[in-house]
Amino acid sequence: MQSVNLTDHFLIAMPAMADPYFSRALVYIAEHNDQGALGVIVNRPIDMSLATLFEKIDVPLEADGFADLPVFFGGPVQTDRGFVLHRPIGEWQSTLAVNQHIGLTSSRDVLQAVAREGRPQDVMVTLGYSGWSAGQLEQELAQNAWLTVPAEPRILFDLPFEERLASAMETLGIDFTHLAENAGHA
Repeated sequence: MQSVNLTDHFLIAMPAMADPYFSRALVYIAEHNDQGALGVIVNRPIDMSLATLFEKIDVPLEADGFADLPVFFGGPVQTDRGFVLHRPIGEWQSTLAVNQHIGLTSSRDVLQAVAREGRPQDVMVTLGYSGWSAGQLEQELAQNAWLTVPAEPRILFDLPFEERLASAMETLGIDFTHLAENAGHA
């Protein structure tokens, strides 16, 4: 299979996806290289708000507009650890720069800045992440487990979570309800 870099792309789980972690998931890929891939599910909130999370980690939430934002299930890897998808990138202790505008940070300093100063303004906090070993994602793509599409920041940061999957599908010109469970091969 030809090598492809899906960094800054969405993975859209096909209807036949049996894995309960990824059924109807929209995954944002923050890094994809010959070592594997790392991403976060962006349409699966958990029963926790940012206000509750900040209280649990003993960070006072002073900035307005963040308290009611949901925390998301980012994936089944390291579910006890927080990851913050944000724009702009900023200069945090542990940030993976996805592109010129979006970063994925796992250090506490970004949460402290959000709580204190309300920046970065565009944030999505997940517990856990989704990871694939070398060649694993490519194998899943060859098995038609995922559709891929370049990510759009408006889908990540401007749309309610329940609209993200359908909107990503629409960028491909596809209605999710019209996808067949089984893929055909010519």
